Amino acid sequence: MKVVRSTEELAPARRAVAIGTFDGVHLGHRRVLDATRAAGPISTVVTFDPHPRAALGESVELITGVRRRVELLTGLGVEDVLVVPFDAELAGIDAAEFAERVLRPIGTEVVVAGSGFRFGRGRSGDLGTLAALGFDVRPVPVAEGLSSSAIRGLLRAGDVGAAALLLGRPYELDGTVVRGHARGAGLGFPTANLALAPELLVPAHGIYAGAALGHRAAISIGTNPHYGGRQLSVEAFLLDYHGDLYGHRVVVEVWQRLRTELAFKDEEELIAQIGRDVGEASAAIRPV
Repeated sequence: MKVVRSTEELAPARRAVAIGTFDGVHLGHRRVLDATRAAGPISTVVTFDPHPRAALGESVELITGVRRRVELLTGLGVEDVLVVPFDAELAGIDAAEFAERVLRPIGTEVVVAGSGFRFGRGRSGDLGTLAALGFDVRPVPVAEGLSSSAIRGLLRAGDVGAAALLLGRPYELDGTVVRGHARGAGLGFPTANLALAPELLVPAHGIYAGAALGHRAAISIGTNPHYGGRQLSVEAFLLDYHGDLYGHRVVVEVWQRLRTELAFKDEEELIAQIGRDVGEASAAIRPV
């Protein structure tokens, strides 16, 4: 299996190519990947970084960063992944040139994508365009209500359970542990403070149950109103974990929203509530 960023790094071979952004690698994407693997030739994904809309100046909140996206794709049995750097120059070429520049050089024979897939300058190309260029096109019907946009809406509302049903797995917060204010340690609940890429979607503020590194977790997403905070922070208290995580990448699964953020009359009341949150987190059920 290879993960590359240029066509020159993939030897020409008979390939069945799934093409798309695949943000979230949700259940709809998995149908495309299943059809690609079943097609016969080497199963290959062509995806883009950054997200095409973001490259064109639009605001896009990503469900998965490119590193995690590639990990999920390869974990589903894809043999090769080509991450195409998307920029204004690539956006300006027409559909036929895109096919000749990206698909033909790697030996693409079969192209699999959602039936609504569009590409090329002004989104002028579709699967019919690829069929006219001689590719064996395999459209995959789009399931109603199953899309990256629908998942983003659920996450913004804090409904991580419903989002997990569309993703086929819990939503994840993928970041690097950085030093925070160390308030959690002072309260008896030391937390891992996650620095996330700015383009990643953060669910609605609140307290959540989840898991990381094989441990249950109570997760705080928000501004810490008890301390008058204004900046977003994402903190995870890992139950029964002892170790130094500073500087390490950690992927936190988010299972269930427990409550909204609150300000308390004193730290005694805050500590009592955190204890209840931890108890709920220890009993939470993984949604998928």
